[in-house]
Amino acid sequence: MRHEILVVCGFLLLAGVSLLVVYASRRRGLGHRVGSFACRVQRGGEARTARTMGVAHYGVGRLTWYRGFSLSPRPVHTWNRSELEILRRKKLGPIPGTVVPLVRLRCRYRGHEFDLTVSRAAAAGLTSWTEAGPSRRPRYPV
Repeated sequence: MRHEILVVCGFLLLAGVSLLVVYASRRRGLGHRVGSFACRVQRGGEARTARTMGVAHYGVGRLTWYRGFSLSPRPVHTWNRSELEILRRKKLGPIPGTVVPLVRLRCRYRGHEFDLTVSRAAAAGLTSWTEAGPSRRPRYPV
C-alpha cells in the first residue's frame, strides 16, 4: 500500500513539474519574439469587465493576443491590421505595483470596441504599426 502511494505521489509530482516546464517555455517563447509586448485586454471597455493579462504580438498584417496564464499555443484574439482602429489614448496615472507608465488604448475592430492597456513604448509602436499599414480607402474609386 505504501509503495502504491509513493508511485502516485511521484507521478503527480512529475506531472506538475512537466506542466510548469511547458508553461514557462510558452511564456518565454511568446515574450522573446520580435514585436511582442505585455498587454491587458478589456472587452467592451466597461469598468466591471476584467482586464486579462497577456502577450500581444504584431506581425505583417495582424495583431495576435495570447492569454498570459494558459498552456494553449493558440492566440485568443487575432485582429487584422486593416480593420483595427485606435480611437483614443489615455495616459494612466501611477498604478501601485507598476514601474512602467501605462496607456489605455480604446480600439475598434469590426464594430466592437475594447481597451488595450500597454506601456507607453508599446502604445507608440502599436500606433505606428497601425498607421503604417495599407490605406483603408480604395486607391482608385470605382
